[in-house]
Order: sequence, then structure tokens, then C-alpha cells
Amino acid sequence: MSQHPKTSRITVAEIRALKGKEKIVCLTAYSAPIAALLDPFVDLILVGDTLGMVVHGLPTTVGVTLDMMIMHGRAVMRGAMRAMVVVDLPFGSYEGDPRQAHESAVRIMRETGCTAVKVEAGGGVPEAIDFLVRRGIPVVGHVGLRPQAANLDGGYKTKGRSAAEEERVLAEARAVDQAGAFAIVVESVTADLADRITQEVGAPTIGIGASPNCHGQILVLDDMVGLFDRTPKFVRRYGAMRDLITQAVQAYSADVRAGTFPGPAEVYASKAR
Repeated sequence: MSQHPKTSRITVAEIRALKGKEKIVCLTAYSAPIAALLDPFVDLILVGDTLGMVVHGLPTTVGVTLDMMIMHGRAVMRGAMRAMVVVDLPFGSYEGDPRQAHESAVRIMRETGCTAVKVEAGGGVPEAIDFLVRRGIPVVGHVGLRPQAANLDGGYKTKGRSAAEEERVLAEARAVDQAGAFAIVVESVTADLADRITQEVGAPTIGIGASPNCHGQILVLDDMVGLFDRTPKFVRRYGAMRDLITQAVQAYSADVRAGTFPGPAEVYASKAR
């Protein structure tokens, strides 16, 4: 894996320019140290509301607040110097009307310094995207499986398995694109539907459980590196961090109980004698 030579922050124009020329590499991050590790290798870091489940142990993303997103967004911005940072607008912070979306987005961008915000598609959301973009706020759209709407949709189910559902998701993607989103995350849809979306919208598509033909890909880092027992079908594990951490903690525990940690190398000698 090679590092990207660019040193200044990646812009919206540069992300759009990658479409069809080079795959857009994206991952999630929720802390400064992790963001710093990802920064040389990715184009876009998403501070996703999945942090509610991954970091805070919530059952869904619905309990995530604007304050939580800002706290983690600040941390990621301290760690990432080159990659574009996008922060999710959490459930309940943008669906009411475009002015609510604008107030939430302004607060996130002002208090974190991020480049853009992300919103999940749904009724009234294209109008909110248009409102934000016209006021200088870059927006990433999100179609297909919408985690914030899991209660309405009956859980986390792949979209596009029926003709009617395929047309509904495609219509959402078109609306988000026409509203001015500069990129669109396409989550957990059939490969055929993802390919249709990618062909029919102007914005680059970023797949997660979608299709290799999307213009880019994103995964939740914690899934990718194996921090959880369960691995979603669309995730390829690139590490086994859960096992490594377990082994390290077991070894530490054994050394402490045996009295071998700390040893001579880990204590401070007095210089007064």
C-alpha cells in the first residue's frame, strides 16, 4: 500500500474529479489517533453516526446527538491533515425543514472545521440538500439502506430486491443528485441497482455493500480490522484486531498477577543517590 503524495486537504472539486479516473478510497474514523493512521491512504474520512454503535454501544444510530458528532468530528480533524473529513448529520437534526438542516450543518462545520456533511435520503431531504448547497455547504447524500430509518424499514435489510423498491431507491438517488450532493453513498443494495444508480447520477457513487462498479468504496474501519465477532457480508476483513487485543490483555493480566510487570525496564531509578 502506498501513501498519497498530496499534503493539503482534499477538496470537493478533487473528489468529483476522481470520478471515472481513480477509485475513491473512504473509511470511517471517530478519534484523532485512528484518523492520523488513515490519513495518508484514504481520500475521504467519514465521521459516521455509526459511532453510536461502534464506540458508545448504542443499539442503533437513532440515539446519536449533534453534540456527539461534533465531539468526534473535532477529534478526527485533529488527526487528519490531508483527507477530506465529512461528518454525518444525526437523526432528528435535519429532517424537519431546510432551516433546521442548515442550523445543524453550520454548527457542525463551524465547531469541527470539517469540509462537508452527510444526510440520508428521504422525504424532504432533497430540498434540504438544495438549501444547504445554495448556502455554500457541501453535502454527501446517502441512499439504499438508511440506518436512521431502520425502525421504519423493519431493520437492516438489503434494498432493491423488488422492482418497486428498486425504482424507489433510484428515484431517491436521482433526487439527491439533482439537489446538488457532490457524492452519494450507496448502502446495502443489489449490485444491479447500484450499477443503475452509478450510471444515472452525475455525482460519484461510494459503495458499501453495493457494487465494485461504484466510483469509490467505504467501510466501517472497526468491521474491516475485525474488532467485532460478527462481520457483515459486504465486509472483507483486513485484520484480526480483536484477537490481537485479547492476546495482549491476557499477557498483561498474567504479568501483573505474576508480579513480573512492571520490571526493571519500566520503573524509574532515583538520581538523588
